Amino acid sequence: DWKQFHNAKDMAISLVLEAAELLEHFQWRSGKELNEYLENEKQKVSAELADVLYWLLLIAHDLEIDIEGAFRTKMVENDAKYPVAKASGTHTKYDQL
Repeated sequence: DWKQFHNAKDMAISLVLEAAELLEHFQWRSGKELNEYLENEKQKVSAELADVLYWLLLIAHDLEIDIEGAFRTKMVENDAKYPVAKASGTHTKYDQL
């Protein structure tokens, strides 16, 4: 009976909290140390990614959002914002290309 506790605000907060837990695996690590950590702790990172995905999908479901369609639309928009000829090899924001 978890549905009684599901509202858009609290679910969005839960999504961000799970994303923060994912970030903890990257905090204070870089380069070789990060690569080794990710290789050795893949299961822990995987579990956090699953938690993020759970909340994302639950929010989409409860708000009746076609998340697959929204993703496809966003990718088309990104293609227009970041044409390969201008954006390839740079991290420049689309309005600065």
